[in-house]
Amino acid sequence: MNRLRTRLILVFVLATILPLGLTLWTSLALLERSLKLAPLAELDEISQSLQKTGRELYRESEELLKRDAAQGSVAPRHLTPAQAQSFWDSEKTEWFELAGNQGDRLDYYVRREEEVLVYSRPMGIAMDTLATQYGGARETLERSATRDLRRGFSGALLVVAGALWLAALAALIFLAARISRPVRQLTQGLGRVAAGDLGARVEPGGSDEIGAAVEAFNHMADQLQQAREHLIQVTRLASWQALARKMAHEVKNSLTPIRLTMEEIISRGSNHDGAFLEQASQIVVDEVQTLERRVRAFSQFAAEPPVEPREIDVNAMVEERVSFLKSAHPEVIYNMTLAPGNPTALADPDLIKGVLTNLLENAAEAAQPGGVVLARTALAGSKLNIEVHDSGPGLSLQARSSLFEPTISFKKGGMGLGLSIARRSALLCGGDLQTLDGELGGAAFRVILVTPTQ
Repeated sequence: MNRLRTRLILVFVLATILPLGLTLWTSLALLERSLKLAPLAELDEISQSLQKTGRELYRESEELLKRDAAQGSVAPRHLTPAQAQSFWDSEKTEWFELAGNQGDRLDYYVRREEEVLVYSRPMGIAMDTLATQYGGARETLERSATRDLRRGFSGALLVVAGALWLAALAALIFLAARISRPVRQLTQGLGRVAAGDLGARVEPGGSDEIGAAVEAFNHMADQLQQAREHLIQVTRLASWQALARKMAHEVKNSLTPIRLTMEEIISRGSNHDGAFLEQASQIVVDEVQTLERRVRAFSQFAAEPPVEPREIDVNAMVEERVSFLKSAHPEVIYNMTLAPGNPTALADPDLIKGVLTNLLENAAEAAQPGGVVLARTALAGSKLNIEVHDSGPGLSLQARSSLFEPTISFKKGGMGLGLSIARRSALLCGGDLQTLDGELGGAAFRVILVTPTQ
């Protein structure tokens, strides 16, 4: 379990345990007070008073009826032998019995020699109803005692509160895991980037703040990786620039006397095989001029060109370059697909003209007579892309791996520096030059430029 998730759970426990304890204490206190306010205790007292009152009333009624019978103030009823049979069988001399409707009359049985006399007195209340009410009250009290309401209510409250708190804790653990996982991945990604692994990426997910942070991290890693590639390219180019300066200086020192000597031979002439000497001298001069062109190209490669960016009409520049090169390659078919609205880019126009000339010239030479060259412009967010496709043989994987490296070219008039210079120009303008999968079966390149709104 990581520290962030542990802290979230600890904060939840500390933030909820005190309120939960206070809530339970308050609830139990209110429950205890409610039970004390319940009528059960009063019902117990009333039932006991009712029992005592009933017994006292019954006893006093017995005494009054017995006294009235003795004084003769109550006329007796005489029972027939059949009616008095149960009395004779009991061998009692007297007894009292509740009779009438719901026990509202008290009968007093007295044995007199060969007969049984019955004296009656009204009770004033239904003793059977009173007994029933008393029995119901006692039964209710016995049931409440059996159920133990305090323990039942307290236990139920504790169980419900504990279950809810555990459910909330489980939900928090689940959410904390979901929150801490991308944070942990983001931290690991930052550690890998700090260690130099600029290819580290975090799996995107979610649209909240953490998702935005992950997206920003991935974008940052992309920018750092591109910046490192650009830095490597610029560093390599700087090394070749130093080499080019040294070579240009040394080769120029050797070429200058050769050229001057051969020009002197031609100017003086010769009486012996003059035609041959003139032809040989001309060949040497031509080769020396070729070497001088190569030296100038290296010198241009070694020089750091000034960059003067401004807004340029990319469509117009592409049309102008294609029109310029059509005359040099009339046997090649040039097609153009231009972005609508004449979009503009912020770059040095001279550098971009050089890039386009190099790409279109290479595409025409690769397509050969009867081939096709496609020039396309398109907006891509804050970027403006220029693509050049050809129908030539394409590029091998080995050629792609070192395509932008300065090399020695065996192509007639070639220096092996064109694509290196083109990419350097694009980088100096704040863009880049990339290879693509050609749509015409051959090679394809994309020049990426920034728009003025960036």
